Amino acid sequence: MAQVSEATMIAQVVDRLSTAYADLPPDDVASVVNAAHSRFNDSPVREFVPLLVERRARIELASRLGSVPVWST
Repeated sequence: MAQVSEATMIAQVVDRLSTAYADLPPDDVASVVNAAHSRFNDSPVREFVPLLVERRARIELASRLGSVPVWST
């Protein structure tokens, strides 16, 4: 089975969240995702980083819109 790189998974997070939070500029969504991702720079275990980044970013983006996080698209 081919493995997908972390960078590819983070790009997919940006795509999903740009769709889920279409009311926000795509650059803002990418910035939020990148900021969340940078919090895990020193984490030795990388397996769940994209999932944790997506959860943190969803919470931040929802707060910017004054809504609850969108968990499914």
